Parts: sequence; C-alpha cells; structure tokens
Amino acid sequence: MTQQPQPYTNGHSQNLKRVVVTGGLGYIGSHVVVSLLLTGQYQPIVIENCHNSYPEALNRCAEIARDELGPDAPQPILHNVDLRDAEAVEDVFTQYDTKGGIWAVIHLAALKAVGESGEIPLSYYRVNVGGSVSLFESMAKHNVQNLVFSSSATVYGTPEIIPIPETSPLLPASCYGRTKAMVEEIIQDLCRVQKKDGQGSLRAVSVRYFNPAGAHPSGKLGEEPRGKPGNLLPLLAQMAIGREKSQLKIFGTDFPTPDGTCVRDYLHIMDLAHGHVLALDALAVPTTQKNIFSHCDAENGSFRSFNLGKGKGMSVLNMIDAMRKATGYDYQYEIVGRRRGDVPDLTADPTLAEKELGFVASRNLEEMCRDLWNFQTKHPNGYGNV
Repeated sequence: MTQQPQPYTNGHSQNLKRVVVTGGLGYIGSHVVVSLLLTGQYQPIVIENCHNSYPEALNRCAEIARDELGPDAPQPILHNVDLRDAEAVEDVFTQYDTKGGIWAVIHLAALKAVGESGEIPLSYYRVNVGGSVSLFESMAKHNVQNLVFSSSATVYGTPEIIPIPETSPLLPASCYGRTKAMVEEIIQDLCRVQKKDGQGSLRAVSVRYFNPAGAHPSGKLGEEPRGKPGNLLPLLAQMAIGREKSQLKIFGTDFPTPDGTCVRDYLHIMDLAHGHVLALDALAVPTTQKNIFSHCDAENGSFRSFNLGKGKGMSVLNMIDAMRKATGYDYQYEIVGRRRGDVPDLTADPTLAEKELGFVASRNLEEMCRDLWNFQTKHPNGYGNV
C-alpha cells in the first residue's frame, strides 16, 4: 500500500532530495521524518510494516510540517512494505528511478528490545540483519550511495571507559546489540568496495544513539508502540494516565552504579532526530570539499560512527523520580532480578559528534518528561483510537 503525498507547490519540489526512511512511523523514525520535513530540503519516503507503529504518526508529521512551514510544506510518502520482502523493497526503489531516484537512506527499521531479543533471537537476526541485507541490495542496484544507519549504544556491551568514546571496542552483551554490530560490519564492508564501473562507493554514517525520551513539543507526535511499551518512560507515562495496570518492575538494584540501578544517557527525541539530519547533511558535502570522510583510508572506506547522547547518565530511579514530578503520579515498583544483556552504565561521550557534525543535545530532563506527559495527556488512548 502506498500513500501518495499532497502536492508540493511552492516551485521548489524538484530540488527536494528524496530520502528513504525505514521504520519511519516508529518513535524515533517519525521524529526523524518530521525533522526532515522541517528542513524544507528533503522528502521522506517511508518504508514501514507497521509492526509496532501506526500510520497516523505520518499524518501528524505532515500536519506539523504544514503548521510550521505553511500549506506548501513538503509531505512524506508511505510504502507499507516489510524489509524482509526483497522484491517489495526493490519495487519501492524502482518507482523513483524515472523521477530522479533516491538520494539517501536513513535506516531505522528493527526489532529493538534487549530482553525480548534474548527470547526470540532468530526473529531479531531475520529482521535486523536479513532486512538490512535486502535494503542494501536495492541501494546498490539503484546506485544509492548515501546511508545513515540508526545503530545503538548497546554495541559497546560493558565498556571499560565511561563516558563511552567511539573508539571503544564493539562487544555487545545482548542479541539486539549483536544484530546492530553485525549490520555496522556489513555497512563498513560495503564502504570498502572499490567500484570498477565508475560509480561511487557507499558513504555511510552510523549514529549510535543512547536513550531517547520525550515527544514533539506540539504534543501531536510521541512514542506510541503497539501493546505494552518496552521502554521505561512511555511505560511510566501510560501507568500515570491509567492505561497500563501492571506492576512496575526494576530489573536489578545491585549494579555498580550510585543507586544500584542501571544508568543510561537520556536525550530528547528531537535532539536525537536532529542528529540524524546533521549526519545526512554531512553526507551532502561534496567529495571535492573537506568532509567527515576526508581522513578515511581505503581500509575503512567512507564510513564513520558517532555517539548521539547528552554525556550525562541517569539511573532508573532518577527517571522514575523525574516522571513522578512531571505527572504527579506516585509510582510503586517491585525489584526483580537482572535481565540478560543489561549492562550497568551506558553514558555517551558525544564530543566527536559535536566537533564534526555540530550535534548538541541541548534539551534537559525536565523538558523530556514535560513533553512526554504533554503527548500522553493529549492521547490518553493512543493513536489506535484515532
């Protein structure tokens, strides 16, 4: 199923760069889509199977773009396609060959729960790795040379250095983390390929994001998974609004952290989404000019990785307290054993991303919780009843 966009009539539609966004209806993906639209430079072509998302999210992206840019704002296109269906993925790319083609891909689509990945590992490898291979085959066939890969801090496993620099070895401790690390390896191999037909080789940026939180400040767009949320903050929001009735569980209080619970680097979803756009902008710099690949050698190819985080860790108990202040809800919780694959501390060192991409996660924890609660109170029953 394809959703056609509203016509873009301000006379500059031919100048828009088409960017395929896989998983573009999900939490991170939808905020990336709206950030792309708000630049006025990109047209998102969303590939999504709606496994854990709702098409309504794309309507909200389009609405926000019109609110901020006017009625002639660029609009997204939706292709209801599963990346595991190689023929369907190929068909999406073929549709744009006669219209100027696809300029770049932002690849976010993946199964993403650490705990679940240990329970159904084959599904994670089939979706996250197998789906990526289908996508990369279509990119190669249609000479799409620019890629932003939405990776994860879980690729670092239990790092020796905190905050974590990009030079830390990739030693993932979970099945989910291993799938992300594998896809990074595949991408780097593709970037090393020396083309003999005169076409350029792949240029790719892997953004290793930490823990996104919050929602679009308008309250129109936020985290709305199907079923019970797998992430802490949306679970807390749904508990406070009365949608989630289950007992809150804390998985381990014996980690080597200040309060014994896991520490994570939370950043506002709009800061994270902007980081993806900055990575895409970096790919647009011509090879004839100094760019982020200028110092890459043949061994590494045109591949770079950057951490997207605030550089400040917050524990599970810190986050519960912050949401208690934002919502006024008195959370009660049960302490249970650790989950397989959880590591004590994942806090980013974002210095490199700031230096080379201009990335700064400027919004604070209070804003994250405020915007999340604003979205949740405006959508007490979620997108599903829209």
